[in-house]
Amino acid sequence: MGRYIVDPAPYLRENRSFSTLAIVNSESSTAVAIESSPGAVRQATPPRAPTVRIRPTKGWAALNLREIWSYRDLLWILVERNIKVIYKQTALGIGWVALQPLIAAAVLAIVAGSVAKLPSDGTPHFLFVFCGLAIWNYFSQTAQRSSTSLINNAQLVSKVYFPRMSIPLSHTFSTLVDFAVTLVMLFVLMAIYHLTPTLRLLAIPGFLLLTAMTATGVALWFSALSVKYRDTSYALPLFLQIWFWASAILYPSSMIHSPRSQTLFALNPVVGFVEGFRWCVLGHSALSPIMLWITIAMSIFVLLSGAFFFRRVERDFADII
Repeated sequence: MGRYIVDPAPYLRENRSFSTLAIVNSESSTAVAIESSPGAVRQATPPRAPTVRIRPTKGWAALNLREIWSYRDLLWILVERNIKVIYKQTALGIGWVALQPLIAAAVLAIVAGSVAKLPSDGTPHFLFVFCGLAIWNYFSQTAQRSSTSLINNAQLVSKVYFPRMSIPLSHTFSTLVDFAVTLVMLFVLMAIYHLTPTLRLLAIPGFLLLTAMTATGVALWFSALSVKYRDTSYALPLFLQIWFWASAILYPSSMIHSPRSQTLFALNPVVGFVEGFRWCVLGHSALSPIMLWITIAMSIFVLLSGAFFFRRVERDFADII
């Protein structure tokens, strides 16, 4: 039987591509077409996902608010967790939010009105003090709960990448629940004391925003410092206690008669939003346009300084915490 030998060269010259193979990637179930050509053999390579490298920032970094917004679902989850953890396994639950300012206002009203004989601008001392405590409690609770928030979430910070600023920011929103309960109690007290509500109540969200900005700025400062210096958790309560007595909560700002002293006193942003809150609820206070503008400027300064400082030092959180 004869043997025939066929030279494939003419066929290769006529058909430069003579076969197409379909290779299926088992991981992504994607078909990759390979063409064979003379003199070269192409190997099938699976498609590669784009590489994302996460690197620490250098120097003063931008705030990157877009990234925080993209992780807004995580922020909402943290807010829900904060609310559940605070009132979990408590007999009265959220009732403690109403009892604490009521008891504190009753004691402080007796001290300010009966013992110290401090003025209250023609308002009953209990209502005057409760009005100041309502906005102060939101400020102080936000600062205190946020100061150790990074340490309490050390495992999350060291193992998963996400905007670290979301952790202290979550307490700014979760404490709004406490403020809402206190505000309802304040409206009840207004009805008891026959205080007629006015359109000034519509300005409450504006002064609440100033309070949230200042509280968030303080929270960002102390939460960032607490990662490296754990004794800040002991210094903050003392700092807030001094801040409480330096603000117009038990006494009105009208006790200060000198215009220059009032301007210096207004550098404390707590004075501005406490007097503004009283102006909304009681209808009168020592709030002036100069005090209002100084409060707005100081609130913005505290917020931006805390945010930029937090962004500068957060690159070392995972290594130190």
